[in-house]
Amino acid sequence: MTILSKILADKRIEIDERKKIVSIDDLTKSKYFERKTLSLKHNLLRSQSGIISEFKRKSPSKGWIFEHADVLSITSGYSKAGASGISILTDSKYFGGSSADILTARPRVTCPVLCKEFIVDEYQIYEAKAMGADLILLIAAALTTDEAKIFARKAHELGLEVLLEVHSEDEIAHANEFVDLLGVNNRNLKTFVTDVQVSFDLADKIPSDFIKVSESGISQAKTVLELRQAGYRGFLMGENFMKETNPVQALQKFITKLYA
Repeated sequence: MTILSKILADKRIEIDERKKIVSIDDLTKSKYFERKTLSLKHNLLRSQSGIISEFKRKSPSKGWIFEHADVLSITSGYSKAGASGISILTDSKYFGGSSADILTARPRVTCPVLCKEFIVDEYQIYEAKAMGADLILLIAAALTTDEAKIFARKAHELGLEVLLEVHSEDEIAHANEFVDLLGVNNRNLKTFVTDVQVSFDLADKIPSDFIKVSESGISQAKTVLELRQAGYRGFLMGENFMKETNPVQALQKFITKLYA
């Protein structure tokens, strides 16, 4: 099995268990269900940095990155430091996160929050809305084109934006009219090998009506500037900041370099 297939198999079991405890009807009673969401798409169109800073404690390839990271101080700090959006991983087994992380961060974060999950069931879209997220991630490698459209449509029905993630040219076919942003993951989720060249190779293959986001493996301001020249407006960065003792300060320094 690949790393991705293991994650997806575990996720389906996990979701089946969660459904037995909390129903969709229960989720719709959340105080966040009637909340007007924020638009990452609009933020990226007017942002000079385009940085989407990610909060994650560990990864399948690196293990613990920042085991005891405090989600409230870091995400609120990211927001104040000028992040265009914040990505929060909610997978527990492989990334050390939980839905509680978004629930904790939401009151103090003023920019859009991406619920970064391995979505395989509509139930998870209701969960994202209930925890106060503004948009969801759909991973092309984990879904059929029909599932991608069904899930993206449901997200829009609930007022959430959709970031569709691809890693190869053929996966771009998963894009549909309900997708707001198209992200290129520079990390191969089957092997977890990362190469930023993937974003450059796919830049011209992505239809111009999608806001382009480059994800993973970005560590230099120079790379962001080059990707912007290639047509990208968003740059999702996690480990580059989370590996530091002070992730917020690391983001601040990085944004300063972009303007230098």
